[in-house]
Amino acid sequence: MAEKPDPEAAEADDEPELPLEVVDEAERLTRLAREVANEDEAETYREARDELLADTDFTARVREDDRDTLVLYPEEWVVDGTVHPDRVDDVDRGIERSLEGPGASEDWDTIEEHNRAVADRVAAEHGETHGQNAHALADFASNHYAKPIDDLTREERAEFLDEYFVRNAFPSDDQKAVVEESVQFAVEIADDESIGGER
Repeated sequence: MAEKPDPEAAEADDEPELPLEVVDEAERLTRLAREVANEDEAETYREARDELLADTDFTARVREDDRDTLVLYPEEWVVDGTVHPDRVDDVDRGIERSLEGPGASEDWDTIEEHNRAVADRVAAEHGETHGQNAHALADFASNHYAKPIDDLTREERAEFLDEYFVRNAFPSDDQKAVVEESVQFAVEIADDESIGGER
């Protein structure tokens, strides 16, 4: 007799190996380390990032041949500070984040608040699944381009759908099925929201 599926185990399988908030914070700390002039301060940010990732058994490096890409990958892939190809069981476990673009800026907090409000409205008006997708879009817009959702270009929205969403948001099947509609909802709502009280 076949065993009944365990709903709790199935739900656990859907959980990302590296939570999105950890990825976002690792990127933020890496950007800060790149921006400060004082090397001691930069090292403090890098150490904070490494401690954050150590709790998840992941590690980070900025790709040597592309200084604008942060790579996060399991510590088990590493021996004596070097990634060994024979230990890489599934390349999709690795996560890449572009460090190009403005990143954190003087307006970042305002942009993040705006994008988060948009995502919350999407969830309230269209349901949790669309809301989860909208929050992933908010992460992308705020952390990847430091832009309000409504300022993302068509090409940047396509990048979110084709690359960021599938690689970094760890979406469920339900999220994948409606993500294009979710983005449209977010853009429409973002047009109605304001930054700093006016638009």
